[in-house]
This record gives sequence, C-alpha cells and structure tokens, in this order.
Amino acid sequence: MALAARLWRFLPLRRGATLGSWLPMGTSGSRGQCGPGQFRVSEVMRNPGTFKRGLLVSALSYLGFETYQVISQAAVVHATAKVEEILEQADYLYESGETEKLSQLLTQYKESEDAELLWRLAWASRDVAQLSRTSEEEKKLLVYEALEYAKRALEKNESNFAAHKWYAICISDVGDYEGIKVKIANAYIIKEHFEKAIELNPKDATSIHLMGIWCYTFVEMPWYQRRIAKMLFAAPPSSTYEEALGYFHRAEQVDPNFYSKNLLLLGKTYLKLHNKKLAAFWLMKTKDYPAHTEEDKQVHTEAAQLLTSLKRKV
Repeated sequence: MALAARLWRFLPLRRGATLGSWLPMGTSGSRGQCGPGQFRVSEVMRNPGTFKRGLLVSALSYLGFETYQVISQAAVVHATAKVEEILEQADYLYESGETEKLSQLLTQYKESEDAELLWRLAWASRDVAQLSRTSEEEKKLLVYEALEYAKRALEKNESNFAAHKWYAICISDVGDYEGIKVKIANAYIIKEHFEKAIELNPKDATSIHLMGIWCYTFVEMPWYQRRIAKMLFAAPPSSTYEEALGYFHRAEQVDPNFYSKNLLLLGKTYLKLHNKKLAAFWLMKTKDYPAHTEEDKQVHTEAAQLLTSLKRKV
C-alpha cells in the first residue's frame, strides 16, 4: 500500500469533489443494484483488498498513459528535429550550387508528407532538369515530377508561400510540353499563385522577381501568341515593361543581390525602356555577381554580350 499511497495524487478527482464522493455509487445513490462496473461504498469497506488492487491498477494505468504521451511527444519532437536538419542540409547544398547532391539528399524523402520537404523536392527536381547535361527525355520526366511534388506540398499546406511559388513555377514549365494554348491558359493560374506567395510572405524576393518575369514575358509575347491569347480570353494577359521593372526593383529592395537573373533583367528592362546608362549599371552588377551555379554562368555570359553590344552603339 505504500506504492498506492504515493500514487494516490495522480488519480483524477472531479473539480470540487471529496475523496468519498469520487467513488462510483449506485445510480442516483440508491440502495438498489449497481450498474455495470459500479460498486457500493459499503462493499469497498467490507473488501478493502479489492479496493486496494483496483486503486493500484488504476494508478498504474494512468502512469502508463502518461508515459505513452511523453514517448509520443518525444517522437514528434525528434521527427521535427530530423526534418529541420534535412532542410538545413538541403539549403546549404543549394547555396553551394551542389544541384545533384541536393537531389540525392531529398529523393530519400520523396514519400514525405511535410510541405517544406515536398516543395524542396520540386525545386531539386527542376534544378536537375535545368542542367545542360540532362537529356531531353529525362528533363521532361523531372519537370512533371517537380509539378507533382509542388502539388502535394500545396495540398499539405495551403498557407505555405513556397508551395504556391513552386506550384506556379512548375505549371509554367509543364506548359512547354503541352503547347502554347495550355501555356497561355495557365497564365492566370500562375499569376494567382505568385500573388498568393507574395501575400503570404512579402519579404520573399524570389516570388516578387517571378511576378516581374510574368509581366516581362507578356510584354515580350510574339504576335501569334497574342492572337491565340485573344481567342482564349476576352481580356488576354498583358503587362508593361514599367510594371516588370517595378517588381524587379522591389525584389532588389527586399533582398539586395539575391539573384543574378534579377540583376540581368533590371539591365534588360532598362534597355527596353531605352535607358542605356541604368542598363549598363545593372549589367555591370550582373557581371560582378559571384557565379555559384550553372545558371549564374549563363547569366554572366548574356550580361557580357549585352555590355559589348552597348559599347559598340556608344
């Protein structure tokens, strides 16, 4: 009984109840037959051993449940810590330009239900697809795979700004394989998800940059694509260089020098607006940007070519 006495404090009493009133009684306290699982106080007093055993079993059961809760919570904390560790590794590999190592790391978790892992899987698949050594056949598979990851991420968490961003990116990529009509038809969906990503996280420079690209793309749209757009929509998607420029500048204000392509597009947009001085300024910044990825190297090459062309015209 020493153990039972020590465990007594764990037993749940009703608020305001006395020790005696906690004990189950016959229905409405009557002297009649007890219901299933009930017993009268008089019987407990006559058989104290029964009561002691019942008390001990109840206490141990309660402690068992408490232990289960502690273990379950610890498992959740451990799983969360593991996910955080994977995300840190993934972000480090991305910043280091280790595209294939990033893909190898995240592919191990392709069955994950975590939105943060899933959108990074979309990102990794797309990055591998963009590598020059990736075959056209493999690239197509990776593009559709990336869309599935992004879609799952969005299904798991609609409040995740990155899931919206990557869903929009991947829909755009898939459009390259499904024809110009599908690509234009998806334009409003893409814009909607970029805008949602910005709404959820106004400090994400990439989402803002991508809205700039959306605007720039529709200003640059060839005449035959405009004709298709007019057939599909009463008011087809449209924009201006000034609107695109506004997004590129806004992205740069949020996170200066975050992306070589944003610098390049600032330069290119100023060229379209016939401002050679500011175009040269941003193209020089692009050229000076450290080249971590294959895309950075391609951006460097384009910036150098545009600067050479500008010098010839001066």
